Amino acid sequence: MDDVTIRRITSDEHDVAGELVVEAYRALGDVGDEFYEIQLRDVGGRVQTGEVLVAEAEGRVVGCVTLSIGQTALSEVEDPEAATIRMLGVSTSARGRGIGEALVRRCIEEARVRGCERVRLDTRTSMSSAHRLYERLGFRADHPWAARVFTSTP
Repeated sequence: MDDVTIRRITSDEHDVAGELVVEAYRALGDVGDEFYEIQLRDVGGRVQTGEVLVAEAEGRVVGCVTLSIGQTALSEVEDPEAATIRMLGVSTSARGRGIGEALVRRCIEEARVRGCERVRLDTRTSMSSAHRLYERLGFRADHPWAARVFTSTP
C-alpha cells in the first residue's frame, strides 16, 4: 500500500465519502434497497454516534469505514464490550491496494486503545473477498451456517 493515510474524516468530506461507500456497495451488487443506500450515504449521521475514518491517497478519499465503540445506534449486535465495524467501502479505482485491510487494521487498533474486548462486523453473505480479508485478520464467523457476523479479539 503506497502513500495511503488513514485518518478521521473532516466535515467537508461527508458527501464524497458517502458517495464512495454507495459506489463500492453498488459495484458488489449489495446496495439492496433505497433505504439502505440512504444509510450508506449518511456519513454526517454516523459521525454523531460513531467514528468515521477515511483512507486518503494522492489527495483524495479512496476508502471509508465507520467504527462504533460499545453499544450505540450503529451496533448491529447487542454487545457493549465490543466495537463494531460498519459500512466499509473502497473506491473501485483503488481496489487491490490493501486499503480495505488498512482501514480494518486501524479499526482494530482503535478498539484496542479504547479497551474493547471484541471487534464485530456484519457483512453480506455475497462479499466473499471481504470474508477472506476478515478471516486473514483473525475474525471468525459467529454462525457457521451464515458467514455474516464476524468477531475478533483486538
